[in-house]
Amino acid sequence: MGGSPDPAALAASLIARLEALRNPANVAGMARYGINPEGTLGVPVAVLREIAKEQRPLRRDEPAAAHSVAARLWDSGVHEARILAGLIEVPALVTRGQADAWASDLDSWDVCDQLCSLFAATGFAYELVADWTVAEELFVKRAGFVVACALAVHDKKADDRAILDFLVPVEREATDGRPYVKKAVNWTLRQVGKRSPACHTAALASAERILAAHPDSAAARWIARDALRELRSDPVLRRVAQRRASA
Repeated sequence: MGGSPDPAALAASLIARLEALRNPANVAGMARYGINPEGTLGVPVAVLREIAKEQRPLRRDEPAAAHSVAARLWDSGVHEARILAGLIEVPALVTRGQADAWASDLDSWDVCDQLCSLFAATGFAYELVADWTVAEELFVKRAGFVVACALAVHDKKADDRAILDFLVPVEREATDGRPYVKKAVNWTLRQVGKRSPACHTAALASAERILAAHPDSAAARWIARDALRELRSDPVLRRVAQRRASA
């Protein structure tokens, strides 16, 4: 008879599997893209997704065990194990305290961005956007904006008004010149603008306000001008027109 899996043993076996896939050449390549090499094995994300796919039955049938495995993977501190933790974790079991703790541990943009799909699927995702985008910590703030991006794209049931609220932190934080923050702020502005005709109009106005309010900020100018360039591009304008016509 098969029993419930031992989360500690399963987590240990997954970490050992990742260790066996260690690729120093990949680590060096990842570092050139700004990925923190500390504790990094060089395992491609595509491989991590395949490993996570194998754990789908566990997530479906024994979510508490999957939750425990994810916690152990995260606590290992191994870069790829932390990405895998986010892929295996069960959104309904994530607590706000856990989300805050994991966000505080972030030390690389790729783990941050991979993890935010998980955070965006929690019941408190909109709270995370509100709270994390005011944080001073680099990757906590980035996580707040990346969660906003995920919600703008994937939360199809949300009223546009909830998504338009993301323009408040976009405008507030537009002068933060740290590359990982300003890129996330710009990303949020663009994703909000591509969601619907109403959001497109609002995002264009938001970008113009950023330009007018911060003429001496290089970060604000880049965030706004880059967003305006995409939002006024022919592909985006065609998509907005199609959505307006089908509304």
